[in-house]
Amino acid sequence: MNNLRIDIDRLMRRIRELGKIGAIDGGGVCRLALSDEDKAGRDMVMEWMRQLGLAVSTDKIGNVVGVRPGSEPGEPVMTGSHIDTVATGGIYDGNLGVLAGLEVVAVLNDAGVVTKRPIAVGFFTNEEGARFAPDMMGSGVHQGALDLDECLDAVGIGGSSVRDNLERIGHAGDQPVGKMQAHSFFELHVEQGPLLEEEGITIGAVTGVQGISWTEYTIKGVSNHAGTTPMRLRHDAGYAAAAIATEARRIADDMGGNQVATSGVITLKPNLINVIAKHATVTVDLRNTDEALLQTSEQRMQAFVADLGTSEGVDIAARTLARFEPVAFDEAMIDLVEATAQALGCSVRRMPSGAGHDAQMFAPNCQTAMIFVPSKGGISHNVREYTAPEEIKVGADVLLQVMLANAE
Repeated sequence: MNNLRIDIDRLMRRIRELGKIGAIDGGGVCRLALSDEDKAGRDMVMEWMRQLGLAVSTDKIGNVVGVRPGSEPGEPVMTGSHIDTVATGGIYDGNLGVLAGLEVVAVLNDAGVVTKRPIAVGFFTNEEGARFAPDMMGSGVHQGALDLDECLDAVGIGGSSVRDNLERIGHAGDQPVGKMQAHSFFELHVEQGPLLEEEGITIGAVTGVQGISWTEYTIKGVSNHAGTTPMRLRHDAGYAAAAIATEARRIADDMGGNQVATSGVITLKPNLINVIAKHATVTVDLRNTDEALLQTSEQRMQAFVADLGTSEGVDIAARTLARFEPVAFDEAMIDLVEATAQALGCSVRRMPSGAGHDAQMFAPNCQTAMIFVPSKGGISHNVREYTAPEEIKVGADVLLQVMLANAE
């Protein structure tokens, strides 16, 4: 079994075929969670699972898991990721981890291998958080980190809930969440950053995932004339939103290290060039690999916002959209990824993940690790996202071998 290798042509065919669903200009894809496009993608992947002989089930948050039985009953060695995308996504983010899992099953089927432990492949609802908050929703519910009913009631872009959309697309499953626990979990993913490519490294052995703090600030000011209102008399919600976004960047620059900050959404009302905004919404995404430092960045942001509301005479309300502490992966599994990659002749770099992933939800409950492959130019969440087939093949071969090692 050490000589088994994935069929890169077959894997790439599946990646490209799935990439046609929700395809947008530039070679990317828009397949927001629980959209019609997501339904079509789900249906396609579930059909591939059935063709491979997997026993397929869907739980109440819409997570889909296919299981290949082992020679003995027990908890499966699991892999997977997500197939939902951001609005301007690429065809590799998440999709690679799911379809590489199917390729592992296809290789075992072709070779007639029956593993001791079962093998499972899953894809999880709303990993991106682009339509509904929080992100990693499906895997979080699956692993008990998030409440099922709260997530089902979450209202996303367009004003409808997760529950309504699961029912609308026919993917509200009947299986209880958390019914199936994994013996171990591996996720193959594109790096979504520049380090592997810059350093000429083939495989990233991921040590853990940064902590994530998402906050939405809603600002209420006073709408007035842009030309006749003196600066000293303004209660400008637009200015306050811009100040919050600027302060988030200042905090990250000042703290340095692994601290990052992003303001990805700013909306203004009435959104007119010659009218002071009376209402604004701004989001702040803070991340750090160290929980204490992440809390420091949050505290600095909170203090700034409180002072800003007072000085500008605006009302600012904060709402937490997502909050996950940093996660460390299992040392033995990190070692296994590293040793397996080296045995396959690959260069390896141990590295944390700057993005959130479904694997972080499994880490508290079972041995977990991730495998990174390079992202060209460090680009992701972008139609130009690209990883070369030869790099994908190596990553998928590592995935195959680490799953076999654990399944035996």
